[in-house]
Amino acid sequence: MTIAPVQRTATPGWTDARLILELEAVVETELDRHLKAAKEWMPHEYVPWSQGRDFDGVLGGEAWSLDQSKVTPLARVSLVVNLLTEDNLPSYHHEIASMFGREGAWGTWVHRWTAEEGRHGIAIRDYLLATRAVDPVELERARMSHMSEGFESDNAHSMLQSVAYVAFQELATRIAHRNTGHHSGDPLCDQLLAKIANDENLHMVFYRNLLKAALEIAPDQAMRAIADVVTDFRMPGHGIPGFERAAAQIAIGGIYNLRIHHDDVLQPVLRKLKVMEVTGLGPVGQQAQDELGVFLDGLDSQATKFDERQAALLARRAAAAAAKQQ
Repeated sequence: MTIAPVQRTATPGWTDARLILELEAVVETELDRHLKAAKEWMPHEYVPWSQGRDFDGVLGGEAWSLDQSKVTPLARVSLVVNLLTEDNLPSYHHEIASMFGREGAWGTWVHRWTAEEGRHGIAIRDYLLATRAVDPVELERARMSHMSEGFESDNAHSMLQSVAYVAFQELATRIAHRNTGHHSGDPLCDQLLAKIANDENLHMVFYRNLLKAALEIAPDQAMRAIADVVTDFRMPGHGIPGFERAAAQIAIGGIYNLRIHHDDVLQPVLRKLKVMEVTGLGPVGQQAQDELGVFLDGLDSQATKFDERQAALLARRAAAAAAKQQ
């Protein structure tokens, strides 16, 4: 789902600098909670190194071919999208470090988050290469192409929108990794992506709790930020070469689609924050809350239509496969 971002003029009130300072104590509390909840894990333990062997090229090994891969075609597409998304970590780090700063609790969180995210890309790439799940040449070319374009968040102009975005995006990423593992056809891949998904869930909780505090401090601005992010949401990997086609395959395959986005990403966060129950809002906040309600109703209807098209397509595919076996 790629909806072009709409840039809105920031509402008057709390400045980014004041909010960052005001939320410092919340960040410190959430950082302490995160460090206690996070469990150390080693990426190398989830890579079947014994399956690895030299590729063709400098070492004169065996060239890659599709039949060497154990993962399903659907999982292969999703794994590449997930990995290339993780590969843009330098740009993500630059954005949040520039937004939140490198000092105090904010800075400690920025670096901790970056370190945890870094192992995701390491682990996925090592798994893919050791198991020969993807063409290494095409993977590297895609990485170079994607990273050479750089990354600029749709929400870099607003601290509140940045916090609101990652509260939803981290959960979306968790679900994408977890569902990819379920569809992979390889129990080890499933275990690896479960570990990564757990990290992403802890990141989501951090940002969700920070957003909750922002709603209490600056309810009108926070509500506006939430509405803007939800209505304009798109995944950070949208700039990946061939993303639209890959996203369609991922959607039809049931890894991530409109129904999952509505039911398993947007609604859980909004319910936890009780966004639609917030009262006492000013005109700006009330308008944002109303817009959010209308949008969610429309998205639910779109998701229902997608469900129907998906079911029909999968039924046609199943019938065609059955006919071939006769």
